[in-house]
Amino acid sequence: MKFETMRMRNFVLMVIAFFAMISVGCAERANDEAAVEVEDVKQETQDLMETLQDYTIDQRDEVVQKTSEALDGLDQRISELETHIENNWDEMSEATREQSRASLTALRDQRAQVAEWHDSLKSSSADAWDHTKQGFSEAYGALAEAWEKAQKEFGAE
Repeated sequence: MKFETMRMRNFVLMVIAFFAMISVGCAERANDEAAVEVEDVKQETQDLMETLQDYTIDQRDEVVQKTSEALDGLDQRISELETHIENNWDEMSEATREQSRASLTALRDQRAQVAEWHDSLKSSSADAWDHTKQGFSEAYGALAEAWEKAQKEFGAE
């Protein structure tokens, strides 16, 4: 479990570093957008974690709904990143292109892992409910911490 959390943090930092790297040409705008994005992710994560803590196995359908919405948000961010990469592809160096390919692959893999937690929530037994719910919450908590750390590292205020 802790290995997965550390792996997720490292992955998110890599994606954020990549996004900052491809945005060098418009640094001021990118920093403002990154700050807004980080705040959005932090708020969404906090809201989701608070919501999940209160749910019992009897409220599984509501949890599945909330986590489905979180996955939809993740899908939207992936799509936005893909569009950003496509729009800036011609201006990217070969190294940046390679990094973008690797980051998108890793992002898709991470999305698949979050989807697995989501599927576990849908089918979790009463005995495993708290463990599964905690695992999903930790995954999103790690994501928020990584975004905040990246915000500090890249100077987005």
